[in-house]
Amino acid sequence: MSDIWDGALRLDFAAGEEVYGQEESADLIYSLVKGSIRTSHLLADGRRQIGDFYYAGDVFGVETGPAHRFSAEALTDCEVIVVKRSGSVAFESGRVEKLVWAATATELARAQTHMLLLGRATACERVARFLLDMADRFRGDLVTLPMSRQDMADYLGLTIETVSRMLGRLQADGVVEFAGSRRFRVRHHGGLTRLAAA
Repeated sequence: MSDIWDGALRLDFAAGEEVYGQEESADLIYSLVKGSIRTSHLLADGRRQIGDFYYAGDVFGVETGPAHRFSAEALTDCEVIVVKRSGSVAFESGRVEKLVWAATATELARAQTHMLLLGRATACERVARFLLDMADRFRGDLVTLPMSRQDMADYLGLTIETVSRMLGRLQADGVVEFAGSRRFRVRHHGGLTRLAAA
């Protein structure tokens, strides 16, 4: 499937820059080469819901309708490649359609996991699951989170105060250790796994 990106447009985005906006046309599909992306939906009352976070190798921006329901913003400096859903050689050959189906299946699985997390997990379980996922994705002794605590809170359906309190509890219990607000190491992997799976 990688040949679909051959000759595709490469774009660079600085941290904080919008990749696409909520309600904008969804005729492009994006593949993240490097960096981190956050998708979010702004509600009518001004509240924000984080849809998901994307990292190098992820495909994002795939929609079932003609417009984006979420906006996408670079959390860090990013390199992105894009391909048009319609009118391209890849589209005519059916390769884009296959990519859309694969990306849609991945998005559905992610949405179901997120729904279970929001619907059934306690605050501590949500934060533990999030940290475990980040540690599994960014392997190494010290994990650097590209997102803020407010981003974590908006993704987990919690307040920033609750997220900070749960992080403090996990650190006090010796499960994780923070070196600043965005860098942590897992001190007790089994304990974090048990909390995340509770």
